[in-house]
Formats: sequence, structure tokens, C-alpha cells
Amino acid sequence: MNTLNFIIGASLQPGDFTGFTFFIGSVSMLAATVFFLVQHGQVDKKFKDSMLVAALITGIAAVHYYYMRDQWAEGLGSPTELRYVDWILTVPLMVVEFALLTGVGMAKLFWLSVVMLVTGYFGESGVTGMLDAQSWGAISGIAYFIMAYEVGCLRVFSDGAPSGAVGDALANAKGKIPSAGRMLQWFVLVGWAIYPLGYMMGTDGWYSGAVAALGWNMDIVYNIGDAINKIGFGMAVWSAARD
Repeated sequence: MNTLNFIIGASLQPGDFTGFTFFIGSVSMLAATVFFLVQHGQVDKKFKDSMLVAALITGIAAVHYYYMRDQWAEGLGSPTELRYVDWILTVPLMVVEFALLTGVGMAKLFWLSVVMLVTGYFGESGVTGMLDAQSWGAISGIAYFIMAYEVGCLRVFSDGAPSGAVGDALANAKGKIPSAGRMLQWFVLVGWAIYPLGYMMGTDGWYSGAVAALGWNMDIVYNIGDAINKIGFGMAVWSAARD
């Protein structure tokens, strides 16, 4: 019986929409992983590493979503620790996609993503009383904005907008790389904006009244954000690579 439970996981209750999004997250991430691995052999050589990283991102997420769904289905509440373990593995890989396309900025983007996630976890979990949730969130947000600047997110609006080294390298690259980079910039600028909304729903601060009025669930927002961004990052690279 225990072996069977390990294979199929805990059962979700009828009408549990939040649990359903965890289930869809695990299935969609698994499907995306298979797709990216198959496409790895079909794309140009310079995109192969990017496709492999895309498969790693969704593969890691598929495993974590399986266990997050179980925790939710067993009535153990929001899987904060599992979610941040997933993010600390997958988000740095997502920003590494920029470095793979340009050959610059890997270390800086990696450490900015780590700061963004660690401070976000401190704020959401309350494991440290050094600062309150809104202060930790502000630090996390600063790391995000620096990262968005470095990858040239403002250039989705204007090619002459200021940018960091990675954004400049994308703008000056040849072939299909600028188009792939532009799609990734959109994901960082718009897709990643979903996560602060989820953070504010799960923590207390000056924003509590406004987000409570929306009546949304933190886990639903996070699950939707993960599906859009993790699968979308890989699809953006694949779309450019196949043209």
C-alpha cells in the first residue's frame, strides 16, 4: 500500500482547484521535459545546451510539483519549503539561459537570482526575525530589478534603452539569438511580475488589504507563474532555434 501511494501520490479532493493546479503543474512540466529532450537533437548546435537546460528546469520542477501536490492533498498546507527548493535550483538555470546565448554575465546573474530567492524565502517563511516580510520582499525586489536591467528588459520597449552587459550582448548578437533573447526578456519583465503578487498574498505588509480584496490564492498564483515561465523559457529558445 505504501508503495502504491508513493507511485500515485495522495488523492485530491473533488472541487480542490488549488490542488488541481499542482497536478496540472506536475504533468505539464513532465510533458515539457520530454518535448525539450526530443527537440534537443533537432536544433542547431549552438542552441543544444539551451534546450538541455530547458529540459532540466522543467524536469526538476515536475518532481517538486509531484511532492508539492502530495503535501497539499494531505492537508499539510502550502509547500513553502519545497517550492523554494525548486526555485533555488531552477531560477538560476533560467537566468543561465541568457549567459548560454551570449557568453557573458553568468556569475552575476546567478548570484542575483540567489539573493532574490533567499531573501524571498526569509520573508515568506519567517525563519528569521531580523526584518519583516515587506522588508525582505523589498530586498528581493531590488535583486530582481538589477537582474532585469542586466539582461536588458527595457529594450523590449526601445532598442536604445539602457542595459547591462548581457542585454548589450543580446542586442549585438548575430543570427537567431537576438530574437530568442527578446522573448526571454519579455518573460523576465512580465512573466516574473506574477511572483511578487503571490508573495504579497502570503505575507503581511502595507499591501495586505489590497491583495486580500482580490480573493486569490497564493499557491494558484505561484503555480500559474511557474507554468508560464518555466515552460515558456524553453519554448522561447526552441521557437527561435527551429526557425
